Amino acid sequence: MSALKIYEGRRHIAKVEPRTFVDGEGVRCSIYLSGCPFDCPGCYNLAAQNFTYGGVCTDEVIEEIILNCEAEYVSGLSILGGEPFCNLRLAEEIVVRFRARFGNAKTVWVWSGFVFEYLKNDERRRRLLRETDVLVDGPFMQKLYRPNLAFRGSLNQRIIDVGRSLQETRTVYLSDE
Repeated sequence: MSALKIYEGRRHIAKVEPRTFVDGEGVRCSIYLSGCPFDCPGCYNLAAQNFTYGGVCTDEVIEEIILNCEAEYVSGLSILGGEPFCNLRLAEEIVVRFRARFGNAKTVWVWSGFVFEYLKNDERRRRLLRETDVLVDGPFMQKLYRPNLAFRGSLNQRIIDVGRSLQETRTVYLSDE
């Protein structure tokens, strides 16, 4: 089945990292949703490609994720995968609860194999995109892999300021002034 046709995963979460420094700016709580249809050669998270890997995400797990973000030194929430935009219901539920607690005081970063230009034009996926502060987009490409790229694995992946990009109707990179 085409990735374009998958909107809902199986509510499985592969892993929760309560504190990490590598998945976005500052100290972050990272969650890895299960299920990805892209099957990128060289993917560092092969197990999470399976839509039933890990455990079912319950209300208690979501509450634990929110509690992990409470500390003042935690900058925000990072959602990786798997593919968050093929797990919309779960990703949106977590982000809605995160925003209800923190508003815009903390940021949401999302990694996706989809590119920004596609996501902003897909009505169902655009809802999650609007709640995302920073999007790292594009599939991992092993031939473009570089070991020391900040927040991404391959040169084709972009770090996008979503709010500015939607407002200015052009793709604005996080480092753009």
